[in-house]
Amino acid sequence: MKKGKRVITKNAKPKRKMTHEEQEKKKKVIIRTFFTIVALIVLFIIAMIANNYIILDNNKVTNLVINNRNVTSDLKNNVLIENNVIYLSEDDVQNFFDKYLYIEEENNKFITTYDKKIAEIGFDENKININGSDKQIYAHAINKDGINYLPISEMEDVYNIEIENIEETKVITMDSLDREQKKAVVTGSVSVKSSTNFIARTVDRLKKGETVVVISSENGISRVRTPRGKIGYIKTKKLDDEFTLREALKEEKQIEGKVNLTWDYYSMYANAPDRQGTTLDGVNVVSPAFFHLSEDGLIDENIGQEGENYVEWAHSNNYRVWPMISNAEIGMEVTSEVMNSYEKRKALIEELVDVCVKYDLDGINVDFENMKQEDIDLFSRFIIELTPRLKEIGAVTSVDVTAPDGAETWSLCFDRHVLGDVADYLIFMAYDQYGASSNKAGSTAAYDWVKVNLDKFIKTEEIEKEKLILAVPFYTRLWTTDEEGNVLNSPSTVTMNEVDSEIPDGVNKTWLEDEKQNYIEYEENGNIKRIWIEDIDSLRQKVSLIKEYELAGIASWELGMETEDVWQMFKEELNM
Repeated sequence: MKKGKRVITKNAKPKRKMTHEEQEKKKKVIIRTFFTIVALIVLFIIAMIANNYIILDNNKVTNLVINNRNVTSDLKNNVLIENNVIYLSEDDVQNFFDKYLYIEEENNKFITTYDKKIAEIGFDENKININGSDKQIYAHAINKDGINYLPISEMEDVYNIEIENIEETKVITMDSLDREQKKAVVTGSVSVKSSTNFIARTVDRLKKGETVVVISSENGISRVRTPRGKIGYIKTKKLDDEFTLREALKEEKQIEGKVNLTWDYYSMYANAPDRQGTTLDGVNVVSPAFFHLSEDGLIDENIGQEGENYVEWAHSNNYRVWPMISNAEIGMEVTSEVMNSYEKRKALIEELVDVCVKYDLDGINVDFENMKQEDIDLFSRFIIELTPRLKEIGAVTSVDVTAPDGAETWSLCFDRHVLGDVADYLIFMAYDQYGASSNKAGSTAAYDWVKVNLDKFIKTEEIEKEKLILAVPFYTRLWTTDEEGNVLNSPSTVTMNEVDSEIPDGVNKTWLEDEKQNYIEYEENGNIKRIWIEDIDSLRQKVSLIKEYELAGIASWELGMETEDVWQMFKEELNM
């Protein structure tokens, strides 16, 4: 067959061309069909509008609404309801209420914390312990098909929630009692729509006089939750008599504005200092060395009448008192034993709460250093468990931590992210960049080193800047090195108010731009003496970082080492 030739088979008939009459008839059929379809669509729309597009939800599984948000699709496991008790799985309680929830192997109980509560609930007894007090309940934790569940309806007091089981629509609502809730009365029958679109399905119907929770109102449309737990939209003009059922609870901060804390250290074998007649301009928190960890894992008090006088002096000057508890005297092993036992942590916490009440203290400053790296999570647990107990009595929890990325027992023993998330304040001890045991001479707290570590705290460790306090030193070190810079012996500590007396006549200071501090070196007995000086100028540079990073405030180690001009400078720089 040659290309381009049309071949007609023997039986093929040529296609007949439609007549003009047939073409007109076909056009009329198409037009009629088109208008019929359009009419049907219009009728469908009219019907939907007339009948309010009623396709009410028919939940196949129990829906969970938490604080006016349907979280059913986010659940890891279905909600269980047995004998009128509502259960949420361990994973879901962690997701919605307590991300630090865990099972303590020591007693096989769930330990959960929330705001001002710490609670224990086991798998055997219908009992819950909240902040040290037992309470009888109607259920306990269960394991079903390998999944742990908590009786959430028996834990309303723990999580400060109100729970309602709406069996009619298979909806459970949980409302936080510390959040604002507004309600209003419906003025007439109205359909609640799934969205604000012109055509939207109806999720519920309301009758005149019914009360709804008002979630939000904007541009004449209100988002509401119906008495049957359905969430949708109605016109705001259909609501009347709006009222606030409860106001949002606002947590009052103990310190308004920047924190200015100074540590008032003294040996556990000495009496508290007599500060009567002393005022510290701009200071609003003092942290005396009242408490030390004892050999039995409890508290060695070092207060006495002198300490009580100290608290009276502080309060008379409007200073808050956050005494320090230190593990420095007892060491790593005892600290580890306490951290590894829930019961020992609990006993220590109870003592801390008791002494705060007994001596009218405003907080606790936890200064645990030189801990085992493997206890990192257990120290976090200690702070997780301590914070709600102190918060219950209106006391503040502050935790001292070193710079990141250091030695195992000095730096890597802190989970700064968790500590900063849980505690009221995280205090970065920004000193000992080159400490007493260093084999290289250097600054105690160079500006550039402090700034780099602040970036780590905020960007890497994700610490809220409003919780981070920068601690600065009132001291430096005098180093002795050979000409090659090798450290010849342990450096001596030189306080700010003594440094000028350590500088021989004729030795000039040199300003170091990166470190932003004065530096001196001089020869003595064939060796080189070096000091990276801490003075009013170096401190002012570090204080500027508090403004730059919008930190919570400043702390200083320690009271008595400073020069008199420090307090006024702090006050001015921090606008206190």
